[in-house]
Amino acid sequence: MRWSRGKAGDEAFLHLVDRFERALAKVLSVMLCIVLVAAGVQFVGAVGQQFLDPNTGWLGDDLIRLLGDLLTLLIALEVLQNVTAYLRHHVVQIELVLITALTAVARKVIVLPPGSEDKPLLLVGLGLAVLSLSGGYWLVRRAEITNVNASAAPARAFPEQDP
Repeated sequence: MRWSRGKAGDEAFLHLVDRFERALAKVLSVMLCIVLVAAGVQFVGAVGQQFLDPNTGWLGDDLIRLLGDLLTLLIALEVLQNVTAYLRHHVVQIELVLITALTAVARKVIVLPPGSEDKPLLLVGLGLAVLSLSGGYWLVRRAEITNVNASAAPARAFPEQDP
């Protein structure tokens, strides 16, 4: 394929890149759906197996592991929503990305192994990540609310000026 110079050549190239991005996003979405189905079946099987086992400690490490697995599934679903939102609107929705990141950090905090309190840098890092992501989410939500309020406000008339 021969690329011409100028605006037409740039537009043709950008169109090709856009088509490639969309095709790759579709392939990744299908692969993620397959992984989610497999992980969901495995999760339901694990819960069923532990439910039938009388020796399952529902308030111990088994519950923490199940919660971690459930949150991992939710994170994968949020990633799928990110990809499909990109396909639908051709924009990355920063609010959805921040929620996904917050869920991932929350999962990490929930599944911290015993003895993690001896790693103060890890705890400080996770705390800073939670604060930073929460602050970013708050700023994005605040900006959206401000934009909605500004567009919903009635138009102001300019005062009449005498000639």
